[in-house]
Amino acid sequence: MATAASKQKLLTQVLGKGRKVTTGKETVEPIDIDALNVLEQVLYAFCREDATSTQADRAFQQLQERFFDWNEVRVSSIREIAEAFEGMSKAFERGERIVSFLQELFETTFSYDMDLLQKKGVKIAAKQLERQQAITDFIVAWVTQRSLGGHAVPVDNSTARCLKRLGLVDAELEQLPDIRAALEHLVPKAKNVEFTDTVSRVAVEMCHEKTPACPVCPLAGDCPSVRVSKAKKAK
Repeated sequence: MATAASKQKLLTQVLGKGRKVTTGKETVEPIDIDALNVLEQVLYAFCREDATSTQADRAFQQLQERFFDWNEVRVSSIREIAEAFEGMSKAFERGERIVSFLQELFETTFSYDMDLLQKKGVKIAAKQLERQQAITDFIVAWVTQRSLGGHAVPVDNSTARCLKRLGLVDAELEQLPDIRAALEHLVPKAKNVEFTDTVSRVAVEMCHEKTPACPVCPLAGDCPSVRVSKAKKAK
């Protein structure tokens, strides 16, 4: 188990070297995340989970371009919505969850306005989000970080896998909320956004589940998993 001091040192390396990871060749007009309202942040988080910012930007733009408004998304077929996530993991499941979320929101509030959450305080707003069946811990943390001004580090499965390989998260932590809580003690609030964007980029582009691209990963020199793999091959 890595010490707190070694984790802090590794965190600095991740934030520095992780910026060198590219997000593919396709050019997508970046979305101004700070300009999104609370509902848009929630929907963007559906796109962002287990994806890079480039993939999420493209999917979110597709949803906006293909459908007149969020109500049309709610009443459209899952297959139509899934087309916006082409090339991303669990495209159909993302579509199902977005429809489920919009349906529950509409039945509860008869609107698509969630900006009142910003006036309820971080803890109360987060609890209200958690009650939505389609909302994951990642989405709650994302909205807490981006819209509610809270200290939160969104963690999805890709990020968790990458962080465990790097040694920033202890291997025995299994549940994403537990991993998130550990990271929130490690990552300063001022670095939340940078950390989230950097690690998710490394996780999705490099740290694949079955065949990680270790030889070209800028973090390979600091990764314990790479050292273990090399030692096994040397035997």
